Amino acid sequence: MKFGTKVIHAGIKSDPSTGAVMTPIFQTSTYEQNAPGDHKGFEYARSQNPTRSVLEANLAALENGKTGICFGSGMAAMDAVVKLLKTGDEVLSCNDLYGGSYRLLTKIYEQFGISSRYIDMTDASNIDKQISSKTKLVWIETPTNPMLNLIDIKKVVSKVKSVRRNILVCVDNTFASPYLQNPLDLGADLVMHSATKYINGHSDVILGAVITKKPKLGQKLRFIQNASGAIPGPQDCFLTLRGIKTLHLRVDRSCKNAKQIAKYLAAHPKIANVYYPGFKTHPGHKIAKSQMRDFGGMVSFDLKQNTFAEAKKVLSNTKIFTLAESLGGVESLIGHPATMTHASIPKEERAKVKLTDSLIRLSVGIENVDDLIQDLEKALNKL
Repeated sequence: MKFGTKVIHAGIKSDPSTGAVMTPIFQTSTYEQNAPGDHKGFEYARSQNPTRSVLEANLAALENGKTGICFGSGMAAMDAVVKLLKTGDEVLSCNDLYGGSYRLLTKIYEQFGISSRYIDMTDASNIDKQISSKTKLVWIETPTNPMLNLIDIKKVVSKVKSVRRNILVCVDNTFASPYLQNPLDLGADLVMHSATKYINGHSDVILGAVITKKPKLGQKLRFIQNASGAIPGPQDCFLTLRGIKTLHLRVDRSCKNAKQIAKYLAAHPKIANVYYPGFKTHPGHKIAKSQMRDFGGMVSFDLKQNTFAEAKKVLSNTKIFTLAESLGGVESLIGHPATMTHASIPKEERAKVKLTDSLIRLSVGIENVDDLIQDLEKALNKL
């Protein structure tokens, strides 16, 4: 099936008991058994839920994987991946990543003896120099959050596996969505999503997912899902399934809008830099063209007057762009990474990747693009 058909049909069948076309919400905590161990494949809702099972099968198909495992949030999904490691192991991560991911690795797992280091992976040759005997997981975001750097997944995987085959490579694919990028096809062992974002697309669910092609990895993650219990509820799974059906349409529109907004911002006299992989001048443009189907709906920019006070004037004066954390919904959002999504990263670390105090991140939605540009124009006029 092509992607636009997969989102509607892959892993989804009409309910056998009623013929319902939409997967029902199985709002139950337990299931009747005919005799001990004699059941219909469902025992207890932490372990299995029919609504969740359909969502997991659908997500696996969208990422061209074999096993999909859903969690209560994107961070719970990442947490499950790190739980594949043990004390003394190391995570090698890209140096521009979501603040919550940095916080999980540094504030939670370092106290249990799982260390982490952060390097520039936009140059894949850095991998050879930085992998140590302790490295067991390489964590990639691409495009990165919030600087929209591009990492060549295929090259990084090749470098990692040439050092040691058993090092896992996981790609956080949240910014791209399965519609724009499929890391498993580029050699990654695991792909992770905050399905809260583009996959659900309506800002009404918190949910995470991990997908793999490797049965043994899938079994281990399924065990962690059940043992740790960080699962999504059936209502959230239902809403995410609903959102997925328009994923390709929504992302298409966001990409088109983002392209026009990025061009508008690049020509604005009060803006210093625009970070958008669709520009030919972007250092990762060729990588984006080679591994993505389009350039995404995210745009970041910083101001010539590089202060939080100036950024606040813009952030506080949009009417259509909503000042809020998160991304990937049908509505456009505007945010300030330094004080919001990336506040948990020390300022000196943010500075290393050029995350300035005036950096503003846009999640471009599906509204009329003329209205969005006019909204930004009015806000920028406050400077």
